[in-house]
Amino acid sequence: MPNYSGSWNLVQQMQAVAASNWPIQPVQPGTVAIFALGYTTVATTTRDKYTYSGCVSASATAASNASSNGAATGNATVGIFVLGNCTTTRNKYTYSGDVNASATASSAVSAGGSAAGNSTVGIFALGTYATTRNKYTYSGDVNASATASSATSVFGSAAGNATVGIFALGFVCCIGSTTTRNKYTYSGCVNASATASSAKSYGGSAAGNSTIGIFALGNSLTTRNKYTYSGCVNASATASSATSYLGSAAGNSTVGIFALGYVSGIGSATCRNKYTYSGCVNATATAASAASQSGAATSNGTTGVNV
Repeated sequence: MPNYSGSWNLVQQMQAVAASNWPIQPVQPGTVAIFALGYTTVATTTRDKYTYSGCVSASATAASNASSNGAATGNATVGIFVLGNCTTTRNKYTYSGDVNASATASSAVSAGGSAAGNSTVGIFALGTYATTRNKYTYSGDVNASATASSATSVFGSAAGNATVGIFALGFVCCIGSTTTRNKYTYSGCVNASATASSAKSYGGSAAGNSTIGIFALGNSLTTRNKYTYSGCVNASATASSATSYLGSAAGNSTVGIFALGYVSGIGSATCRNKYTYSGCVNATATAASAASQSGAATSNGTTGVNV
């Protein structure tokens, strides 16, 4: 690529852009989250881009197919979205340029799954009342088997740091919604028990930073838990502004943005909350572009997680 340092007039710049030679400036880590809205009145391809600075919500490049009950995780460069809908389809969303492309498919159909990861790999629980997990390596877009969960599950949630992912299993076959969580250690792909939630969780969501994960328990509750990775300590977290179910969440090192999903008495909603980790403060966040539930979200940076 030519060196474009120095002064260039607008005509020269446009010619370079048309020839795909003008360098695209990278999106700075921790600046945006991409929300796949999931089910509005039908499963949709709609995505929103949430910019933390200014709390601005705007359109994002759509998914390749309708998405519902999916899952997402990524690193500072790309977000990998499992589209759900009982398919194996995944999309790769590159933050720089807002480009959507195909990603290596999952090993089996996925619906009601969850995901967490670090800068190298994403671990996807496929849902569908199975114990199956996949390991997605961003470099090379390689999909492989990952150590299974401790029980069959669907509609779980997950968050983690650079070392571990904490998976709330959600609804377990023949038991119902549970408090069960698993700890997945990326090094060695080890699955173990994690400290349980304070109440049964189903259709929840989670976001966090390098120190804590905030879990919205779902189940049409306002309840949230704070999971401190060091010591595996579970405690109460500031509640959401309304009962929440089948929501989604993403965050950076400072805040987590929670789309509430299905709100009791309203149905699918546009409501989002902003959870500031320092002080555990919950506030209103800029709403989604449409009322939805069963979405998925990921962000381009959390210190100690993928930056």
